[in-house]
Amino acid sequence: MFSRKNKNTIDSLIGVSTSIEGNLHFKGGLRIDGHVKGNVIAEPGVSSMLVISEQARIDGEVRAAHIVVNGEINGPVFSTELIELQAKSRISGDVHYKALEMMSGALVTGKLAHDQQAAEPVLKLAASN
Repeated sequence: MFSRKNKNTIDSLIGVSTSIEGNLHFKGGLRIDGHVKGNVIAEPGVSSMLVISEQARIDGEVRAAHIVVNGEINGPVFSTELIELQAKSRISGDVHYKALEMMSGALVTGKLAHDQQAAEPVLKLAASN
């Protein structure tokens, strides 16, 4: 009856054997399995999802609404909705978030900074399986 796009849809994929140098701008959903040397930025004001797999590495700034990390990020991270740090995630840089879910084993070398525009911080501790 109501047609609406699922927020968790992945529209684009950067494969494990792909290496990109330069800034990457996207809409919708993006999964990165390869290496990006540059900033990865979702279009502001639009619902977006970024998945960074276990094999992926990003050297640059990351900005998206919903971010799922299980790989490596060297640079600041900005999430306007939710950031999920999976067990093998490694972030060297400050993490700015509205809501945060962090699994046991995730590593952040930097500050965790809650978005001050939200009413209250939402932290969700996930049990390891």
